[in-house]
Amino acid sequence: MKIFSRNFIPIKSLLLIGLAVSGITLHAEVTLASPFTSHMVLQREMKVPVWGTAEAGEVVTVEFAGQKKTATVTADGKWRVDLDELAASAQSQNMTVSGSKNAQPLVLEDVLVGEVWLASGQSNMVFPVAASGPYGGLINYEGEIAEAKYPQVRMFTGRDTKAYEPQAAVPNNGWVVCSPDTVGTFSAIGYIFARDLYQQLKVPVGILTLASGASCAEAWISRESLAADAKTKPMLDAFDASYKLYYSGPTGPTAEAPTRPTPINKPRVARPPAPDKDQHMPIVLFNAMINPVIPYAIRGAIWYQGESIVGGTPGLNLYGHVMQSLIKDWRGRWGEGNFPFYEVQLPGQKNISNNPRIREEQQSVLAETNTGMVVTIDTGEPTNVHPRNKAPTGYRLMLLALANAYKQNIEYSGPMFQDMDIRNGSAVLHFSHLGKGLVAKGGTLKGFQIAGSDQKFVDADAKIDGDTLIVSSPNVATPAAVRYGWDNYPEGMGCNLYNSYDLPAAPFRTDKWDYPIAGMVEN
Repeated sequence: MKIFSRNFIPIKSLLLIGLAVSGITLHAEVTLASPFTSHMVLQREMKVPVWGTAEAGEVVTVEFAGQKKTATVTADGKWRVDLDELAASAQSQNMTVSGSKNAQPLVLEDVLVGEVWLASGQSNMVFPVAASGPYGGLINYEGEIAEAKYPQVRMFTGRDTKAYEPQAAVPNNGWVVCSPDTVGTFSAIGYIFARDLYQQLKVPVGILTLASGASCAEAWISRESLAADAKTKPMLDAFDASYKLYYSGPTGPTAEAPTRPTPINKPRVARPPAPDKDQHMPIVLFNAMINPVIPYAIRGAIWYQGESIVGGTPGLNLYGHVMQSLIKDWRGRWGEGNFPFYEVQLPGQKNISNNPRIREEQQSVLAETNTGMVVTIDTGEPTNVHPRNKAPTGYRLMLLALANAYKQNIEYSGPMFQDMDIRNGSAVLHFSHLGKGLVAKGGTLKGFQIAGSDQKFVDADAKIDGDTLIVSSPNVATPAAVRYGWDNYPEGMGCNLYNSYDLPAAPFRTDKWDYPIAGMVEN
């Protein structure tokens, strides 16, 4: 008899209940942490932690791929072993976990070894391959589903859960093998990234999808990290105060709970949810969804979030710092060093949630070691916060990984502004990531604006001159600043600067002048 365990839920529950009724003394069953299920993918070429719970003092043995590791359960009922580095393998293998006081071992079937990535963020990372519910559906999703015959691609999806205290388990349906029957519910970006990576590396690829719609970045950060930072501690203190007030009533939540932080793109609500069930609050998603999977061995993380930022202009100005805190927090807790962290810069939309200052804050994250950013300024929709054209996003994330995590000599980014100098009444712009040259896709360059010291921007002419751009306007005799794609919905401006590898330039500005954002809610 083979027994499968997920989410620390005890096995053979009916038998245990019967024994308890009969008065026989019971001991704790050996369980495995949430991400350990049949069909999982383990990370190659690094140590692989395997952990769970059992009765204190019990000896737990893990057997896999010729290795046999043992651990004694600590007084708090926890155990962990570390498998030695594993070679990539598409061969289906079993992992057996047995306890010295358990007659039946746990057997996880069809385990592969390859590359494992964490996919997190908000609804655009949740966005499924198939069209279902309020949003979802890649362009030509029917065709994508029919072609999804990739049994070496697997996905683990944690169900959306929040908590005030760190949790040991995240609800899930286990690892799922990619097929036309299953892929429809996969994260679209996670799937495209994994599929394209598999096609390039020819090794199994697993994705841990842990994402929550409308969530803020601080919801994914641990209490310890936020509390130790003077810039983020106030948001944690406010959350703790609201939590205490909400639950301070003698029979439950009080009638007068404080309103939650107001997202910059949403109106206030009359009655907020419980603070610890609100994805706009600090720590709640880290506690419920990230903590249970640490330290499952991963190569790196991909991240798509930014449409939900609370705190008005001050919150927006803090966003880059919050994201850097998240990266440092996760890296420290995983204990794998500075693993790759690749983010998706927001596409355009005619909404304050997608304004250029957010993209600027996202780009500031590149100051952290081993980070990358995918530009999606050409994939947005004017009135849809969930654009369907997600295949380019997954593909570009894959390029980032190939070039940086896997050291392949390829171009992975569109043109990135470096510096500007003024010559003969024109601004001369220099870029990195030129590929084999700058390209005005579809004709004349658009999306450029220029201003003098009066800070009044006007539409500008831009032309390619070798590896530089010459930007000018007859209305600005002495240029002081240039902006490109500086709008909520830059596609409407016709932004079309690319490099020769068909990768779009990131929006930018050369100035640091105040940029008031009309319509942003202030708290």
